[in-house]
Amino acid sequence: MAQTNFIDYVKIFCRSGKGGAGSMHFHRAKYVPKGGPDGGDGGRGGHIILRGNRNLWTLLHLKYQKHIFAGNGGNGGESRSYGKDGEDKYIEVPLGTVCYDGDTGEYLCEVREHGEQVVLLRGGRGGLGNWNFRTATNQAPRYAQPGEPCVERNVILQLKVLADVGLVGFPNAGKSTLLSVVSAAKPEIADYPFTTLTPQLGIVSYRDNRSFCMADIPGIIEGASEGKGLGLRFLRHIERNAVLLFLVPADADDIRGQYEVLLHELEQYNPELLTKERILAISKSDMLDKELTEQMRRLLPDDVPTVFISSVSGQGITQLKDMLWEELQKESNQVIEISHKPIDVTVIEREEESEEEEEPHTIYLNEVEEEWDLSKYKGIGWDE
Repeated sequence: MAQTNFIDYVKIFCRSGKGGAGSMHFHRAKYVPKGGPDGGDGGRGGHIILRGNRNLWTLLHLKYQKHIFAGNGGNGGESRSYGKDGEDKYIEVPLGTVCYDGDTGEYLCEVREHGEQVVLLRGGRGGLGNWNFRTATNQAPRYAQPGEPCVERNVILQLKVLADVGLVGFPNAGKSTLLSVVSAAKPEIADYPFTTLTPQLGIVSYRDNRSFCMADIPGIIEGASEGKGLGLRFLRHIERNAVLLFLVPADADDIRGQYEVLLHELEQYNPELLTKERILAISKSDMLDKELTEQMRRLLPDDVPTVFISSVSGQGITQLKDMLWEELQKESNQVIEISHKPIDVTVIEREEESEEEEEPHTIYLNEVEEEWDLSKYKGIGWDE
């Protein structure tokens, strides 16, 4: 596949910082030859944090940044001096980015809002200095805690673009032409199949200065779920859409058959897509007269609203916008919830190999911190 600036998935290796070691030190001064313990605590290691950024549209800035390491915590010092905390590493991602475990494919988290922060990997806690272990019976502890080790993980980031309407259709169905007519987007348009190789976004203007976002994905063919054509790789970009707009050209041999094939391919990818609102648009309708239009209308499916449009002559475009806006205003389409299933890591690896030819809030993936396991320090003063 040709190189492109639209990068919708990357695989990176992340490592949080390790905690600094606590200090084992005793106070010494000119007139205090045998002062008590005053070893300070070590600093915590740096976190790996995902942060949403509405100014980003792709993961291109992470394509060649395969390793991301946070800073290590500093060691504690004398006079109860605390070690410096390790530097946190922020990974800026576009809104709609979903994170998976790079080894198992398990879903981890997603970033939806600007400024939202998700602590992906926690830095190791700093060790306690010997000042913390002084007691009446042990006034000179000669031990301190080491810092917690770092955490390493392979991570896969996938972008699922945020749009209101998703265009679904076979190659050369007129999706790119429609997007160029109703918005200011400039997708590539030609008379050969698969001219659209990456998803395209456009803002559609509506009445009273209102607007909605429309997404165009590469064409789907029969057998796409088995890897034919471009496969189902880009269907992730319509999972968040409130309405699916199916485009079938008027010169198709079997309009109803093509519509059912598209539905079948969507079902193979994610059955939840079939629960979304659907509208069927018959494109290139300027070649039909009224008699042919009426005959064709009787052959169309009854369970989906239908409109005949022509991006060249403008026929039915206003009616299509009205239908889309009406569907988008329904309460059931205001909140789009999708369940992220584990991904097949081997598929991601194959795709990578083929390419080489409101107020921000913080979410912690592991909210409950584990207590220190002191059993392994038995025999070196950890009996307290």
